Amino acid sequence: MYVGVPVVLILGLLAEFPCVPYPSEGDRIMLRKNQFHAVLAIPVALMAVLPAVVVAQADMMPTNHMPNPYTTQEGWAKLHDGRTWGSSSSVDLDPDGVSIWVGERCGGNVGACTANPDVDPIMKFDPSGTMLISFGAGIINWPHGIDVDASGNVWVADGRDNLPSGRGAGNAPRPSNVYGHQVHKFSPEGELLMSIGMPGGGRGSDYFFQPNDVHVAPNGNIFVAEGHGNNPDNNPARILKFDRNGNFLMEWGSMGDGEGEFQQPHALAMDSRGRLFVGDRSNNRVQIFDQDGNFIDMWYQFGRPSGIYIDPNDILYSADSESGSVSPPHGNWLRGIRVGSAITGQVHYLIPDPIPDCRGTCTAEGVVADRNGVIYGAEVGPVGGIKRYTRDQ
Repeated sequence: MYVGVPVVLILGLLAEFPCVPYPSEGDRIMLRKNQFHAVLAIPVALMAVLPAVVVAQADMMPTNHMPNPYTTQEGWAKLHDGRTWGSSSSVDLDPDGVSIWVGERCGGNVGACTANPDVDPIMKFDPSGTMLISFGAGIINWPHGIDVDASGNVWVADGRDNLPSGRGAGNAPRPSNVYGHQVHKFSPEGELLMSIGMPGGGRGSDYFFQPNDVHVAPNGNIFVAEGHGNNPDNNPARILKFDRNGNFLMEWGSMGDGEGEFQQPHALAMDSRGRLFVGDRSNNRVQIFDQDGNFIDMWYQFGRPSGIYIDPNDILYSADSESGSVSPPHGNWLRGIRVGSAITGQVHYLIPDPIPDCRGTCTAEGVVADRNGVIYGAEVGPVGGIKRYTRDQ
């Protein structure tokens, strides 16, 4: 990105040069030199007051050597009735600014909630790690993305269905109540208020197939990132926009690595300007759009983003759970949580994966931060559950 200086501003400043009599040839040469140097000085002076904007390319050096001013706290959140943590990729902040909501996969990962339809996958925890409420049993198969709107309503992207899968699936009976591949809106008390998408999934206009994340804008419009695979013959790769009532408005994106193209649009966030950030995971970048799908920029400096979150101060948190493990070609980048600016694109901190030799999806996949700057990472594996990261004093 180039931060230019408006031509009108330059001309206005040049207009301040005093009028002088027509000079001699020697004086004309000196005057031209002085004016040239003055024009060059204008952008330099303005850059001193404008925020620095990072230019990031796909082949840039990894942002690995960043300070880590955070302490990790494990075993913070407590489950009820002897329940153990399974995989989680979804975590978001309650409007109270300190409690968090988590989507957890019923003690396992793929198929665990389908096999245990009485287990609640959606849970709220207070700052001490005490569970306050849970719900969603028999409605959600595979919670993948979560967003809590300004009214406290909980939106969940369910990325799979409850149809038989694997060996012998063709001979297995079809469930009487098919659900999944949908986006659900719950009240803070767990009442189901709205479902978007065909139960069991659909393609094209019969959305969704593998919705990854959902984000609700301040005006109530709903954005959904769809497509969890990289096979263009089988997987969508797009952003869908709906109004506050769930009516379809528009979509953009397709499989690819160009501007406005995606490979696993895995996470969504919005900054204070209303720009939509998309964690374009398999392209190892974040893409930025306006709310009508117009491309603004793409950033590579935040790693391979499985999860992204932007706080009210425009601090950007990006969780990289796959570099070097699921994605060996991106192995020169360290997995972990990068913390930086959604305005300038600068990366300030890195909380590295404590298991550098981990294979598969490792460390945080979902990420959020509370009003005090405490970070929460939702982990698919190998341990699963939630880790808490507090800033060192």
